[in-house]
Amino acid sequence: MIVTLTANPSLDRTVALPSPLLRGEVQRAVSVSQESGGKGVNVSRALVASGLETVAVLPGGDSDPVLAGLRAVGVPFAALPIDAPLRTNVALTEPGGVTTKINEPGPELSEDQQEALIGLLMECSRGASWVVLAGSLPPGVPADFYATVTRRLRSMHDGGTPPHIAVDSSGEPLVAAVSGDASGKPDLLKPNAEELAELAAAAGFATASTASELEADPAAAAAAAAAVVRSGVGAVLATLGSKGAVLVTADGAWLATHPPVNAVSTVGAGDSSLAGYLLASSQGAAPVDCLRQAVAHGAAAASLPGSTVPAVHQTTPDAVTITALSKD
Repeated sequence: MIVTLTANPSLDRTVALPSPLLRGEVQRAVSVSQESGGKGVNVSRALVASGLETVAVLPGGDSDPVLAGLRAVGVPFAALPIDAPLRTNVALTEPGGVTTKINEPGPELSEDQQEALIGLLMECSRGASWVVLAGSLPPGVPADFYATVTRRLRSMHDGGTPPHIAVDSSGEPLVAAVSGDASGKPDLLKPNAEELAELAAAAGFATASTASELEADPAAAAAAAAAVVRSGVGAVLATLGSKGAVLVTADGAWLATHPPVNAVSTVGAGDSSLAGYLLASSQGAAPVDCLRQAVAHGAAAASLPGSTVPAVHQTTPDAVTITALSKD
């Protein structure tokens, strides 16, 4: 089983435009859709679509539209009751897949609520193969929250086998997740190119590049990811948009690319990539084949409208090309 934690879930509304976004003008939408979202929720949705057992842990009142949406699509969840409504995020998609996102901050979580959320996660994580800590953190939650949760999950097992831990976040929470001692660092980190540039700089990588440079140069992305791995993270799965993804572990580095797809919406494509990786990992696949499925999932997600997640039968892993890279 794979458990996801989304501390700052959302109702994700996607507005499809018939032409490029025109600032200051009135435009009519082609379509509007909404899904229960947040990075961890999206991963659980993708896993359910492929028949894998999962539980999404999140805060939220029983009647909140986010929880209602999860019930409607059959995603198992465990929610910490809170009084405040969860946030609504809006994504504007243009023809060709260009996406503009407007994300609300979300309700504040008190220290007691944070502790209760961690307790709920630990209860749900007994026997899990993976725990995914994903998304932004709501107001009131310290930047090192994911590192704290990682230590707590590992200490819970008292010498037994703890779950593997994946982190997918950005900004200060992401940097904090790879800082400090090894006990707080994840087994898998899933940054995009922009986040990888942040991480490489935080890890002291001397030739850190910009996001656009990393997307254009997979070798540079692999070198940056290798710097993060040397800092104590188990592996880095760096998604590079239409350029594919790079996986770096202690044993090697690889680039995976997929033939171009008709991009409809990139909302949630990175979350689907992580779900594809975890799906393959849960089936005992080697790291390279986990990377292959990650890229196949991400490409399939980009070809679907809104934040729709693909099932495994909608992906084409055989179309993915794997190339070994140097980590230096």
